[in-house]
Amino acid sequence: MNELIIKDTHRGLYYEDGVLARVLTAGRYELPLTKPKTLFGRRPKTEVVLVDVRRRDLTLKNQEILTSDKVAIRVSILVQFAVTDPTAAIHTVANYEDRLYSDVQLAARRALAAMTLEEILTNRTRLSEEILRDVQGAARGYGVAIDRADVKDLVFPGNLQEIMNRVLAAERMSQAQLVEARTKAEVQRIEAQTRADAQRVQAQADAEAARCRAEAEAEATRLAVQAEVQALEERRRLAAAYQEHPALLRLEELAALKELGRNGNARLYVDFPGAAAAEESEEPRGS
Repeated sequence: MNELIIKDTHRGLYYEDGVLARVLTAGRYELPLTKPKTLFGRRPKTEVVLVDVRRRDLTLKNQEILTSDKVAIRVSILVQFAVTDPTAAIHTVANYEDRLYSDVQLAARRALAAMTLEEILTNRTRLSEEILRDVQGAARGYGVAIDRADVKDLVFPGNLQEIMNRVLAAERMSQAQLVEARTKAEVQRIEAQTRADAQRVQAQADAEAARCRAEAEAEATRLAVQAEVQALEERRRLAAAYQEHPALLRLEELAALKELGRNGNARLYVDFPGAAAAEESEEPRGS
């Protein structure tokens, strides 16, 4: 009896006389697994084919392909895959890895042929997605699942590479200038807005100050008028009191004379009625 150990990373296709009898999972087996000798004294001829079911990488390097605008580029593609159906992987195609290589190559040619160079440069993700979508269905038919298909490298002809570098540099320069212009315009807008806000605040402050001045002037005028009215009322009241009580007026005169008497430079002129009449009678004599 032969002993066979299958690891978790593999599956075994067990054949009897060339016919698939079962799929062996991970474990330890002793061969033959089935029938004893036949009536003719012969045991079936058995065979186990191991199939790796781990996730693996497949790289397509330097595939020269024409784009839709007839530019020849070289592309490298990385494909990650795993065998999910060992029976289909072995029975459907002669070599599933070679078939997967061909399918990815054809999918890449179809995807690139439908895109311009500019589209490829600006949207490499779209290229990878189209290759993956194209090859997944075909690979599923022979028991292989595609996890991802990524474009690793794009190589252009020498003169085209230089031109593209110049174009990309010009695009970066124009983007930088656009950002600078937008930034300058935004700064100018902010400055203009700031000036407008400052003028508006100043206008509001001036209007408030003018209002306050007008209110203060109106209040001062009101107070002056009120004081003047009070003064006139006081004079009217005093005049009425002096008219009713003449002695009060005489007392005011005496108080004024007393105040003037305290000033040494003050001069008092007293009018005597009899003296004026005597001067008038003596004047003709002197003449």
